[in-house]
Amino acid sequence: MPSVDVVVSCPVHDSFRVQQVAGMFDVPLAARATEEFSVELPELDEPWQVGLIVGPSGSGKSTVARHAYGAELFTGADWAEDRAVIDCFGALPVRQVVELFTAVGFSSPPSWIKPYAVLSGGERFRCDLARALGGASCGPRGAGDEAERNAVGQQPAPRNSHPAPLVVFDEYTSVVDRNVARACSAAIGKGIRRGNIPVRFVAVTCHYDVAEWLEADWVLDMAAGRLDRRRLRRPTIDVAIHRCGLAPWKLFARHHYLSGSLAAGARCYLATWNGEPVTFCATLPVIAKRNHRRFTRIVTLPDYQGMGIGMRAVAAVASLHRQEGLRINVTSSHPALIRHCRHSPLWKTVNVKKTGSSPSGARRFANYRNSAGRAVVSFEYVGP
Repeated sequence: MPSVDVVVSCPVHDSFRVQQVAGMFDVPLAARATEEFSVELPELDEPWQVGLIVGPSGSGKSTVARHAYGAELFTGADWAEDRAVIDCFGALPVRQVVELFTAVGFSSPPSWIKPYAVLSGGERFRCDLARALGGASCGPRGAGDEAERNAVGQQPAPRNSHPAPLVVFDEYTSVVDRNVARACSAAIGKGIRRGNIPVRFVAVTCHYDVAEWLEADWVLDMAAGRLDRRRLRRPTIDVAIHRCGLAPWKLFARHHYLSGSLAAGARCYLATWNGEPVTFCATLPVIAKRNHRRFTRIVTLPDYQGMGIGMRAVAAVASLHRQEGLRINVTSSHPALIRHCRHSPLWKTVNVKKTGSSPSGARRFANYRNSAGRAVVSFEYVGP
C-alpha cells in the first residue's frame, strides 16, 4: 500500500492588512505558508474498480489526487459553441459516443444534438464525464465494435485481460443537485462493473453521499486521513407504479426521441420514487394482432437516468399485461435497452431488423410512426 506524502507551500506577502489579521487572530507569520498531507492509497495493480477521495474544502483532496495520479486527473474539457455535443468526441464512432452517454445516464437523444452551452447543469456534468471516460476507454478494447453489435442484438466478443485505464475526476458532482449526483454515480458504478465502461474510476469530491451510490471499493477520507477498504452497497430504490391518464405525459414529452405526441387510446403508467415522477410508459395494441400490445413510449426524466428505474418500470407494466392474458413487446434501437433485454431472463428476442420496419404500416395508418431506416430489435416479455 503506497504512502502519499505531499508538502505544499506558498509565499506570504507582507502588508498592513496581513499584519492586522495576524494580530487579530494570532496567526503566526513566516516567509511561506506550508501544509503537509500524508495518506495511503491502494496500489494501481490491486483488484479494484472504483475509488473515492472525499473531504471538506481545503482538506487536500485535489492536491493528493494530482500528486498520486498526475496525467490521469481530469479537470475539464473545451466544448465548441457551434457544434452538437455528439460531434465533440473526435474520431470516436457515434455508436461508442452513444454508449458513453448511456453509461453516464445521459440517455436523451434530443439533448445529444444540442450544443453544450444550452444544456442543463446536470446534462453538462454528464457530458464532461463522458468526455473523461471516452478519452481513456477508446483503446484496443473494442468498445465501439461492441456498441455496433449491441445495436443488432449480437453477442459481445470476449474482452482481453490487460489492465483498464484510469480516470480521475476532480470536483465530482460539485455543480449538480443531489438527485443527479446519486443517479450519475449509480450509472457509472454499474457501467464499470458490468464492463460497459472499460476503465477504473476515482472520484474526487467534497460530497460524502456519493460513496454508496458509486459502490466504491475504497474511500480515502481526507478529513480523517483514513483509507477504508470495503465495497459499499447502493441504497435500495423503491419505485411505485401508478395507472394514469394522458396528463403526466406533458412532463416527459420533450425528452422522447421520436415524437411528443401520444395516441389518445394509449394505456399509460407513471413510476414515482419518493413521491416524485421518474418514468412514464404507455402501451398500444399491436396492429392486426389480438390480445397483443406493445410499448409505444418509455421515458425516464434526465435527472434519474442511469439508475435502472426505467426498465424496472417497464418490466412491472409488462407483468401487469401478462396477468391479464396479454402478450407485450418492446421494440427499440437504443443500445442500453437492447443490452438490458438481451441479458434479462424476463425478455426474449423475437425480431432483429437492421434496416427497421417496412413503411406499409405508415401507408395504412396516418399517425403510425415506423422504424424504417433505424436498426431495431424486438423483445417479448416472458416473465420470471
